[in-house]
Amino acid sequence: MDTIEKLKILADAAKYDVSCSSSGSKRTNQPGGVGNSAAMGICHSWSDDGRCISLLKILQSNNCVYNCSYCVNRVSNDIPRATLSPEEICDLTMNFYRRNYIEGLFLSTAVFTLPDHTMEMLLRTVKKLREEHRFNGYIHLKTIPGADTRLIEEAGRYADRMSVNIELPSQQGLKLLAPQKKKEAIIKPMSFLNSHITAAQEERKKSRKAPLFVPAGQTTQLIVGATPDPDLQILRLSESIYHKFHLKRVYYSAYIPVARHPNLPDLVKPPLLREHRIYQADWLLRFYGFHAGELLDEQNPNFAEDYDPKTDWALRNLHYFPVEINRADYEKLLRVPGIGVKSARRILVARRAAWLGFDDLKRIGVVMKRAQYFITCRGKYNGSAAMEEHLLRPRLSLNKSPSAVKKGQYEQPTLFSSWLEPVSGETPLSLITGEL
Repeated sequence: MDTIEKLKILADAAKYDVSCSSSGSKRTNQPGGVGNSAAMGICHSWSDDGRCISLLKILQSNNCVYNCSYCVNRVSNDIPRATLSPEEICDLTMNFYRRNYIEGLFLSTAVFTLPDHTMEMLLRTVKKLREEHRFNGYIHLKTIPGADTRLIEEAGRYADRMSVNIELPSQQGLKLLAPQKKKEAIIKPMSFLNSHITAAQEERKKSRKAPLFVPAGQTTQLIVGATPDPDLQILRLSESIYHKFHLKRVYYSAYIPVARHPNLPDLVKPPLLREHRIYQADWLLRFYGFHAGELLDEQNPNFAEDYDPKTDWALRNLHYFPVEINRADYEKLLRVPGIGVKSARRILVARRAAWLGFDDLKRIGVVMKRAQYFITCRGKYNGSAAMEEHLLRPRLSLNKSPSAVKKGQYEQPTLFSSWLEPVSGETPLSLITGEL
């Protein structure tokens, strides 16, 4: 099998790993080096200026010794297998870069023998790229659970970002679908990376010449819908690992029914809307000051399909509203549906000069069709219905029709509904990754 045939197989196998996005890494170009890693990042994402940026995203091998029920590369699956040597990956990366096809590399792999041997192969590849080919572009490298920490530490000196995929949100899910994997083996390298990243950051504060260690941080991936775990379980896990390991991102991947197994759900299509709701909630955890226990509880363990998580929370907590725009602090503004981080900051700046009205909020970028029901301006309420949940729900449904609003009913959501109103002049959220 030649390199191009291997590339087709391994690039296709890598598409199920979504734990990559724009980086925050800057790697100084060495004399005679090739490429650069810019702060706006790479990985088929959107940069700050709206530009689509790309990377070579492949597996080093899809020969896997594990038999995870949900994975297309599991050992029992009859699919074409291939393995790229470190030299082949280096040649591909450099050739694609010189042709301006890519700006970096996302390198993952199946565990094709033992974890140590697999991690060593990844390390050899990135080390050869950095030292022999003088490649200074962005590299996102997969961390292999169970591998020796000395190999992980050395790999961290060459990679910009590393990720350890949790995959399933509970110990029961692992036992059910991936019994060869252990929770402890996944958590250990995440903790190891966190401690070394923190130590390297402290050293960089003392000296800019201190060596880099995974400067763009670490990420992970969770599969949504492969197990019966509710959204509350997934969100609590994300909240916990954000706090414990200071991850840059948790990525969510709707379960794709690539295999049949008695322990797997019988799905016709991936639960993409559910994935999107969890991404929206993840945003609320990271930037809006919410906690998992506020958004969901034991009585409501899953997100509503026809409301975004913040609107649903607001409808269940009407005692918190209305918020007076000209007096509320930043934290209160962030809790208003239709007001985002940028809009809240603009309000704080604008009201220093004058009291704001509803027209001013539109110009600032507030989504008034949602916000009007939860705010007052100069003491005036401008909503078209009283602040009662049964009146507001049909008006705030993301899939309402005029007749349904009059009847107090609303339609069931469809997958490609208008899930999120982009703020005027700003890039909308990606429906796949939640990236701005």
